[in-house]
Amino acid sequence: MGEYLLDFCARNMAQHAEGLRTRLYDNPEGKFVHDVILASCRQHAAKTAIVDTSCTPARRITYAAYGELVERAARGLVAAGVRPGEMIGIYLPNCWEFGVAYHAATLAGAVPTTMNPTYRDREVRYQLETADAVALISDGALLTGIDLSGLPALRNVYTIRNPGPSGSQMWESLFAPNLSVRLPKPEHDSRETLATLPFSSGTTGLPKGVMLSHFNLVANVFQTLTPGEFGAISDPDVLLCFLPLYHIYGLTVGLNLTLMRGCTLVLMPRFDCERSLETIVEEGVTVTLCVPPTLLAYCQAAEQGKFPRQHRLRWVKSGAAPLAPELARRFTQDTGIPIRQGYGMTEASPVTHVGFLLPELYKPDSVGAPVVQTECRIVDEKENDVAPGEIGELVMRGPQFMLGYWKSPDASAAVLRDGWYWSGDIVRVDDSGQYYVVDRRKEMMKYKGFSIAPAEVESVLLEHPGVRDCGVVSRVDSAGEEIPCAFVVLREEEVANPQTESRLQQFVADRLTHYKMPREIYFVQTLPRTASGKILRRELRKLL
Repeated sequence: MGEYLLDFCARNMAQHAEGLRTRLYDNPEGKFVHDVILASCRQHAAKTAIVDTSCTPARRITYAAYGELVERAARGLVAAGVRPGEMIGIYLPNCWEFGVAYHAATLAGAVPTTMNPTYRDREVRYQLETADAVALISDGALLTGIDLSGLPALRNVYTIRNPGPSGSQMWESLFAPNLSVRLPKPEHDSRETLATLPFSSGTTGLPKGVMLSHFNLVANVFQTLTPGEFGAISDPDVLLCFLPLYHIYGLTVGLNLTLMRGCTLVLMPRFDCERSLETIVEEGVTVTLCVPPTLLAYCQAAEQGKFPRQHRLRWVKSGAAPLAPELARRFTQDTGIPIRQGYGMTEASPVTHVGFLLPELYKPDSVGAPVVQTECRIVDEKENDVAPGEIGELVMRGPQFMLGYWKSPDASAAVLRDGWYWSGDIVRVDDSGQYYVVDRRKEMMKYKGFSIAPAEVESVLLEHPGVRDCGVVSRVDSAGEEIPCAFVVLREEEVANPQTESRLQQFVADRLTHYKMPREIYFVQTLPRTASGKILRRELRKLL
């Protein structure tokens, strides 16, 4: 009788979970990102849309003012010669200008390609050149040491707060009255029109542009705003975002979802534990977006008596990297705040799964259940569906999945098959319909939520004249982060010593963003490879 009751309860919970996610917040058909944003600006005109803490004092922008800034900047871009379908690079930290630049670009018919503000010269040039960007919106301080010459498509560079290199313009020039300028009407359906081209490392090689349409992004916001779900975000919420807006997690869940729903978005340029806790109290923050390292920092603050008791936080969202069950338990025990874990990828705009806050479905160690209209299969190596409870690769389809990779038909075909997206991630699902990530893509590593492709680090190391061969894998450090470690075969004239290790690390640090630098370098005579020449990374991991 007891087993029957448990089985009945499990099936009832699974049906409950499915029943909660059967309806979109709104119909995304035919809707463009900027149109939904501007409609929200009209509806919530007097309300504060953005609080930008990077300004002193913090700059507060109402929805009415935000809508006006977007429309004026869009007209300025059109007047400057930007044409529908052209790419505009946005190379900025979190700030109000990022949001305006992004939505103005799409309103002008252009496609924003968002860029990590810690990128170095070669990474900036690679993305701008690969995307055929005609304009760049950045800041003079960020462009120091960046060579923008010789980029064939680049016509205009705008800087937001500090003057840039010769030939660039302050972006205020875009806001000059241009009422006679007509904004273009969409030439294609929202399903076919690109809304952004973020770059993702994928599983191997250099980053690839992920083609996400307006339909993809709007649908994903509407999928995430589940109507009637316990704890769902609503317009009285104040959301704190220190996660980077250039990343699809910050762009969709931070910027677009918050403004489409009529909430107030509080922006910080980067995570600062003490300052973020002060901001949570000062601004009455009710929801914040986190990654596991920020939750660890908050746990440590709570244990030191520094986590404020007078906060208004209802829950925190954790995503972008696996959340250890013990960390989830510890955070809620120390703060009393529930965690809503999620799962996704750039290719899915990014949300595919979100956890529940309803007490009977609350499982913070799970990534939750699929968002509405997301179908999931779990398959074995022969691509057959596995039995419930067994592990296999997660395969999905839904309205949020990308059109493909930019200029990479082979890479697109490898992951998009017959309308299904093959994630490469190994998962299992429990009796209540909630998913658990067991293992990720074998070659990728994550550091503080940022993806690192071993092949990209290897390609830089191989440029060094003293390196004959190399392979990069990850090791988990004491903080639970995956750090890149390199195995290097030196040329005969090079000496394997700490000085050589330091020089190689600096060589990478000068060319790639800081988190991609190998923290440890091991000098070896040869690398283990397959008959076809592929590096056997599992053998390198054994050496660690």
